Amino acid sequence: MKIKDITTVIERFAPLSLQESYDNSGLVVGRDDDEVHRALLAVDVTEAVIDEAEAEGCDMIITHHPIVFHALKRFNSASYVERCVERAIRSGIALYACHTNLDSARGGMSWRVGQMTGLAEMRVLQPSPADDTVGFGVVGELPAAEDAVAFLRRVKALFEVGAVRHNAIAAGRTVRRIAVCTGAGGSLIDTAVAAGADLYLTADLRYNDFMRGEKGMIIADIGHFESEICAIQILFDILSKNLCTFAVRKSLCSCNPVNYLV
Repeated sequence: MKIKDITTVIERFAPLSLQESYDNSGLVVGRDDDEVHRALLAVDVTEAVIDEAEAEGCDMIITHHPIVFHALKRFNSASYVERCVERAIRSGIALYACHTNLDSARGGMSWRVGQMTGLAEMRVLQPSPADDTVGFGVVGELPAAEDAVAFLRRVKALFEVGAVRHNAIAAGRTVRRIAVCTGAGGSLIDTAVAAGADLYLTADLRYNDFMRGEKGMIIADIGHFESEICAIQILFDILSKNLCTFAVRKSLCSCNPVNYLV
């Protein structure tokens, strides 16, 4: 199968036109007409993931995060990014990323986290100016009000979170309307407040972000990797549904770079 056959299916779900101007989604290494036989799905391209691809005979790696995000000025193996790109080229492994376009696509990252946590009646949290059916984040309702701490404990277990960072939670506080933005979502705190969310679930929050829970909204940081590992299953579902004869493997080496001492 040619690379373009695979990327066409992915981009039908998450068009590259949805990616942000700063992003580098799409085919990073390889050519559209190159033939590939097996793909490995991961959150990031790392040396361990390339080891796995080579061991499993995968000649394409599809990730959420693009391995090349900033311009590379040299290839001298000084960084893991350079080493990964060099190895991919030498080994004939294509690298493809589906990043902010998968974040913004309807049914994409935040939608999947919302589904996993039991949200219904979901809608886009910050719609795109050009199309209000796509955009960053979602807001939805739990079937019934849930104790806030119990909800966060459920999320912690569900996403295997090492630690949930959150602002103060009053005793007995319940939540029902939940806003979600996978990855770094500090910029949408005010948007979540405006949506009337009882709790905002996101990642990569700064110290002062936890002081912005206007009107008592709970703000919770579950970790970047933890909130985005669902990308692997989303991509697996897209490819297995539309290319049933193409071999796709979920990486076992796609690991969180953040470790917790507990």
